[in-house]
Amino acid sequence: MRARYIASATTPGGFGRPCWTSLWTCRLRQPRIAHVRQLATQPTSTPTSTPTPAQKPYYITTPIFYVNAAPHVGHLYTLVLTDILKRWRLLKGEHALMCTGTDEHGLKVQQASAKAGVEPQLFCDQGAAIFKQLASKALVSNDHFVRTTDADHKDAVAYAWFLLQEKDLIYTKKHEGWYSVADEAFYPQSAVQPRLDPTTGRKIMTGSEVEWSSEQNYHFRLSEFREPLLRFYRENPEWITPAHRMKEVVQAVEAGLEDLSISRPAERLTWGIRVPQDSSQTIYVWLDALMNYVTKAGYPWAPGRDQVGGWPADCHVIGKDIVRFHCIYWPAFLMALGLPLPKRILTHAHWTLGGSKMSKSTGRVVDPFLALDRFGPDVMRCYLAHDGGIQDDGNYDNIYITKLYNTFLWAQLGNLLSRITRGKRWSVRGAVERIGPLPASEWAEGPGSRFSNTLACFPSKVETAFDAHDPRAAIRLIAEFIRSSNQYVQMSEPWKKILSFGPGEPGEEVDRIVYQAAEALRMTAILLQPYMPTKAKTMLDQLGVHEARRTFDYCGFGRDLDYGTPMVDLGTKYQGALFPPLTTDE
Repeated sequence: MRARYIASATTPGGFGRPCWTSLWTCRLRQPRIAHVRQLATQPTSTPTSTPTPAQKPYYITTPIFYVNAAPHVGHLYTLVLTDILKRWRLLKGEHALMCTGTDEHGLKVQQASAKAGVEPQLFCDQGAAIFKQLASKALVSNDHFVRTTDADHKDAVAYAWFLLQEKDLIYTKKHEGWYSVADEAFYPQSAVQPRLDPTTGRKIMTGSEVEWSSEQNYHFRLSEFREPLLRFYRENPEWITPAHRMKEVVQAVEAGLEDLSISRPAERLTWGIRVPQDSSQTIYVWLDALMNYVTKAGYPWAPGRDQVGGWPADCHVIGKDIVRFHCIYWPAFLMALGLPLPKRILTHAHWTLGGSKMSKSTGRVVDPFLALDRFGPDVMRCYLAHDGGIQDDGNYDNIYITKLYNTFLWAQLGNLLSRITRGKRWSVRGAVERIGPLPASEWAEGPGSRFSNTLACFPSKVETAFDAHDPRAAIRLIAEFIRSSNQYVQMSEPWKKILSFGPGEPGEEVDRIVYQAAEALRMTAILLQPYMPTKAKTMLDQLGVHEARRTFDYCGFGRDLDYGTPMVDLGTKYQGALFPPLTTDE
């Protein structure tokens, strides 16, 4: 049996004592971890009666958010973007799970709670409650809310530490380097900019303050995973979206990897998960935090239950500032633990305010609660998806929200819905009954044939955008489709073509126009459900679309002939309108 080094409570500094051991249990959670250890070491031979494995759900996550300060609109954007992608999967009839939560350990939280004069756990409880409230207010449909102070998460981290130690992937040494409290990370000398903050005289690297640190701690053999990571990148060239960030990650790993310090002295970092069997050290916050994704997927799981909770994740949604942690450290940890890697990493850009990045540390933020109160959750979700950046940063301004509302939601979408559903001389239901059953060949030629082709192609274009993990492209396709639908109705002028005879039947030409416009609205409302859940539901209610026919399966020209009778009172143009006129200051 090989020797490995673990910390000793009786050894000064806790390092250097060789210990041969074949069994490990966590003192804090001994019954649970011992049970999991037993499961993990059971024979893998097929039992007499093999249970049928449950189908893996689609599993998507946000990063977990630090509770050291209040959330800003950038956090809201990440939540909304992830929720839209999850709801899209539900729209397609899949079982989908979304996980979000809070990162509650580390120096930033420790210092923030001390500054606030609040006990760390109470400070974290208050912070987590705020992020939960934000998710609820923004209509985010998360299934899990993980907290790194949760008992099951601590167990998962401790278990992972045990496995890494068993595989001799953890060792101890003295570590020196520039440490950023804001990023909770060490940086090499080459990454530290040789300049001083003119107001404080402090050394700055990439916008973050750093301090020189020299300490003895545990290290993870990250350098051993350079080639496995590069091989994985080659085999999965589209793993990171957008492509240019994948290229940057590959270049960073090709340049070489140094072993990673994965603990901090408890005398400096008291708030965190202590290293198992060594209370003198606290586990590095990023090793702790990244494990949240598997915690809520049920890790450590029993044999045959690995996919029940959704792992491997189908998509991690993260900001571009934490790419290194998620695209280098995290896959290396997973490889080390023998776990499958997530299928996709979607990295989005930041929001700027007045040309500068929003940041809690600088105070340049937009309060998401005020924004949601002012414009409503549906409008804010639509705006963030429409203007938010995947490739490049988006510039936040109330002017842009007002413009999107007035030019698209009110003038185009709301106007078309009002025109078609409130028409006094035609009936949506009548048009659906009389024109809907026409065969596809009837739409290939004659009046409106060009718009019919647009109707037929529209859903697949949106689906393609979603398949590329680009909700921004999808919502812009929807907006453009509604503009063209409005233009078609305006140019067709059905109100001028109504026959004077035949009460209740305005004529085939009018019925064709009304039916095509109603189909455009019906399909749009179905596709808007991930973006604007409440407004889309109201649209579908006004169009009389039955609950069971609001999925993507019915999002096609002529796929539903059983709608048209409103389920709610339509009101008037100015009372009960889907998007009433918006008058707001900047």
